[in-house]
Amino acid sequence: MYSPGPSDNKLEPSLIRLLDATHHDGRSGAMFLFNLTLHAPNAINQAIGEIAPRSNSDHSIHSTCPLTLRQRAKSNTQSAPTDLDTTLSEPHHHRKGSFDSLRPLAVFRLAGASKDYIVIGSDSGRIVILEYNPTKNVFEKVHQETFGKSGCRRIVPGQYLAAYPKGRAVMIGSMEKQKLVYILNRDIAARLTIGSPLEAHKSHTIVHHCTGVDVGFENPIFACLEVDYSEANQDPTGEAFRETEKMLTYYELDLGLNHVVRKWSEAVDRKANMLIAVPGGTDGPSGVLVCSEDYVTYKHIGSATLAVPIPRRENPLEIKDRGVLIVSGVVHKMKNSFLLLQSEEGDLHKVTIDYTGDTVSEIKIKYFDTVSVASSLCILKSGFLFVASEFGNQKHRVTHKEHFLVHSSHFYQFEKLGDDDDTPEYARKDFMMTDGERLDTRVYFKPRPLGNLLLVDELASMAPLTDAKIYALCGRGSRSTMRILRRGLEVTEMAVSPLPANPTAIWTTRLTADELYDQYIIVSFSDATLVLSIGETVEEVTDTGFLATTPTIAVQQLGQDALLQIYPQGIRHIRANKQVTEWRAPGSRQIVRAATNRQQVVIALTGGELVYFEVDDSGNLSESHARREMSGIVICLSIQPLPKGRRRVRFLAVGCDDNTVRILNLESSSCLEPLSMQALSGVPESLVMIDIPNQLSEGSLTTLYLNIVLDQTSGQLSDTRTRFLGERGVKLFELNMAGNPAGLALSSRPFTSEQCLEGVVAIAGNELKIFTIEKLGRVFNETAVPLTYTPRRFVVNPVHKSIAIIEMDHQTFSPSAKKKKLEKLGFKDEAEEDGLDPAVFGHTRSEPGKWASLVRILNPSTGETTFKLDLEHNEAAFSLAVLNFAVDAGELFLAVGTASDLTLAPKSLASGFIHIYKFVNDGLGLEFVHKTAVEDVPHALLHFQGRLLAGIGRILRIYDLGKRKLLRKCENRSIPTSIVTLHNQGGRIVVGDVQESVHYASYIASDNKIVVFADDKAPRWITCSAMIDYDTVAAGDKFGNFFVDRLPQKISQEIDEDEAGSKSVGKGYLHGAAHKVDLVAHYHVGDVLASLAKASFVAGGREMVLYTSFLGGVGIFIPFQTKEDIDFFQTLEMHMRNEMPPLAGRDHLSYRGYHVPVKGTVDGDICEQYNLLSGDKKRMIAEELDRTPTEIQKIEEMRIRAI
Repeated sequence: MYSPGPSDNKLEPSLIRLLDATHHDGRSGAMFLFNLTLHAPNAINQAIGEIAPRSNSDHSIHSTCPLTLRQRAKSNTQSAPTDLDTTLSEPHHHRKGSFDSLRPLAVFRLAGASKDYIVIGSDSGRIVILEYNPTKNVFEKVHQETFGKSGCRRIVPGQYLAAYPKGRAVMIGSMEKQKLVYILNRDIAARLTIGSPLEAHKSHTIVHHCTGVDVGFENPIFACLEVDYSEANQDPTGEAFRETEKMLTYYELDLGLNHVVRKWSEAVDRKANMLIAVPGGTDGPSGVLVCSEDYVTYKHIGSATLAVPIPRRENPLEIKDRGVLIVSGVVHKMKNSFLLLQSEEGDLHKVTIDYTGDTVSEIKIKYFDTVSVASSLCILKSGFLFVASEFGNQKHRVTHKEHFLVHSSHFYQFEKLGDDDDTPEYARKDFMMTDGERLDTRVYFKPRPLGNLLLVDELASMAPLTDAKIYALCGRGSRSTMRILRRGLEVTEMAVSPLPANPTAIWTTRLTADELYDQYIIVSFSDATLVLSIGETVEEVTDTGFLATTPTIAVQQLGQDALLQIYPQGIRHIRANKQVTEWRAPGSRQIVRAATNRQQVVIALTGGELVYFEVDDSGNLSESHARREMSGIVICLSIQPLPKGRRRVRFLAVGCDDNTVRILNLESSSCLEPLSMQALSGVPESLVMIDIPNQLSEGSLTTLYLNIVLDQTSGQLSDTRTRFLGERGVKLFELNMAGNPAGLALSSRPFTSEQCLEGVVAIAGNELKIFTIEKLGRVFNETAVPLTYTPRRFVVNPVHKSIAIIEMDHQTFSPSAKKKKLEKLGFKDEAEEDGLDPAVFGHTRSEPGKWASLVRILNPSTGETTFKLDLEHNEAAFSLAVLNFAVDAGELFLAVGTASDLTLAPKSLASGFIHIYKFVNDGLGLEFVHKTAVEDVPHALLHFQGRLLAGIGRILRIYDLGKRKLLRKCENRSIPTSIVTLHNQGGRIVVGDVQESVHYASYIASDNKIVVFADDKAPRWITCSAMIDYDTVAAGDKFGNFFVDRLPQKISQEIDEDEAGSKSVGKGYLHGAAHKVDLVAHYHVGDVLASLAKASFVAGGREMVLYTSFLGGVGIFIPFQTKEDIDFFQTLEMHMRNEMPPLAGRDHLSYRGYHVPVKGTVDGDICEQYNLLSGDKKRMIAEELDRTPTEIQKIEEMRIRAI
């Protein structure tokens, strides 16, 4: 993957040829793209915990666009537990996609049952009930019922979902007016039944929250926070609006009469935002907690109203007018139940309720701990707290003196319940006046590091992802990071040990066939062999029977309790009693290659002769009389692993220097007879045969990795699949991962020990390393670098390869502003103020209109910040660009666009600025040159023909470098709203407008003017864009759509030939430019696109459009190369829509065409789900496509070729 820099070339032909190759229908500009998700969005909207059935382990379910089940696996070691994920939306991991926008989740269990059901609210206009099938490891749809139109509409239910705690009913509601209640029951076969929807509508009513009230086994009750705006809507004076009250309303489901009634309603604080149900029946007094600004209030029918203030942080910089809101909460049901409420600062507060019978006498609150701000909290019965972070969090780990920063949702264990500490506890009675009214006061606490919770695990997340190419800007505020993404699996290093020299090979082995764990690590050098024992420590041993004065070719645990060492001069058979039997290579010949399993041994001698051995009944290694001379030099050998209960396997694979792989028979009647041959494009270097199932894998010097299916009956080879891995030769090894056979393309050997069940021991230089691979299925591994504020944009210095980043946070004190405020309050040192780590507790909040911003230079090879500049005078950085000016071509500059005293609503600013800095110290530092005042916020900057092209509000302007400030050269003021993206090739400029899509402009040098000559037909709210070629631009909008616009070729040629620009001006069309671009592709991704780039994952590989999304997703659009591929994948997509309908009931075609019908794009994610179908359905679809199921399964090659 690469990050393209500024380019002034007119044409980039490599990708345009691919796009033009799909012009199959005679229309100009027609194209087709294939979309693939590489990394699914992993921001969590909502999480629920404790579903049944499940096997003795903790688990939680959360939703983003996919629905994900996570289980806390019980570790066999004493290390921290790990998460095993079962995401149902990543088809290449045997999971089922949702293809809709999942919103709320709820779980319920019918009375007396042992199985939990999950209710989903989505944009499908349907209520869907799922159950988890642990045998198949999938969610299965139990019920689906349509109640309204699809899409996120304010009067169509789906925004709110509440399940009655006893599992007898569920309410699904909209933001306005409509609420439906479904009765849940079961038939005589214990199957779930659901009644017809009962309406609980109330017109002219806005709903803010709803929950189920626990009243035991009485008629189910649901509580809603509502505002009736009927009077306010008819009063033009606004008086009725100011007097409008927010109401807490109870809706009762009368099971006898089968209808819903409004049972009770009472006014609450106008700033109430959340309801949390209090346990009822035999578990508590019932009722709800109403969370509002600064207060938590208990309310219930017939009960007194009890309120207690929410504790605030002690901070001299506190904004007195700013209240505290509760954003999430959870009930911990136990003998003495309590609730955990989390404020918007991340502080957890423990709330306890004292009651007698159904009468509540007191409500108390105290500070518990501080964690990342969560969208949901889940307490598991085993004493763990799952914090589903809203935008991830960070944790500092110290390993080998290096700091690593990880965005994640966190998994905590309760160490204490906060009852025995000195944190002040506040009770309702302390804040009530004699007349029963609450005393309007504030209470405070001093935050501290974790005291009641222990962090045991974390779930990484890249959300929010603000900008990315090969690097990604992730996170928000003080928990932000810069991620360096690399293709490949992430490993966890367990141990490192230096070796006396650079080894050539490494093996691990057990001592007997019945042992569970490996006991020895054998390391081969160029002239010696070293044997290490595996235990609590790794130590050298010398009494093993291995010959230490020669290099080793192969090691094998043989028979029941023997070991085998193959070295160039012979074979050494070591019995359990240390008795050694040797076989010597004949004459002056040497052993060059070997393949072994527990019963069979094959060696290759110099000259290409193969010799076969087998273990007999007495445990001796006997040589077969059959030998075979190969036609070329033997480069590699592989023999099948020995299945349990078998004495021999049938096939041997031989790779030779004549670019072939041959399969030989090992049956006694026709030993070493050839069965089949596969020609390759290069010399094979490594072979391994693995049952996954029935496949042979091969690596060659051309750095290709091939899967070749081996027929177990005939020994024939077929179905070759190729993958490009890199620049070096590939070595393949067999290992087990997650309990399944697998192949590893690496210079390493797998092993198993009691301390590390599925580990890999590898050699790197003169070091021995042991590591594990825990996150299987991940496309990228990440290296995270901590940042100070929310990162906005970054650019790569094309010469020195350093990275410039701008960071910015609103309503945050800058260092200078904070220092001045503290000095004014009498604090000499910032540490006197609070001493809190911003990475844990966040930055101190300021009033609206105050900004903290900085410019950072980062060395990506070390992750070190080499330069950091905090912006003064309340400036915030919005854009940056690397450029060189023609007047000073020998220097490289950084332009940074800022705004001073910016207020967002209503928008106002003191001034905009463009800062110019010069790169110094080999690109690792900056030197200030000057700054230039501008009229508006400069949201986009670009290097343009030795000058600076700036988008300042709606003004497109070209600057040149002056001695004291930038010099205006020309400008254009015809952009409708505000410029947010800029691209150019030659004199052509593509402008992205925040509301009005893309505009094509041309710079006419002879007249020194910029002319806008084309724009889009439809308005689009642009978030990112990328210039694909001279006429084509790809862009994303804030509604989750990806589209490609192309300028007709005829118009493009006319504009280029019109040097005077007369044809560019022309008569405006549709209140815009003279010409219009064609929409050639449109596709709904489902998440706001954060960045787009034309890229290739490997040097010389296939070019594609890489995109990232705000919630942490990464995907690609691959251009089709042939019409046959287009027809095939379009037909397959059509069949998959019918055979694999989305989980939550949304129609796939309408989802991908959410706002505009899908055009010129095939959804690769749903095509890849073909592998999840049953055999009968696979054959049926294959017949429709006139292909075999094996040929269709090769759809994975689209992904393989791309990455």
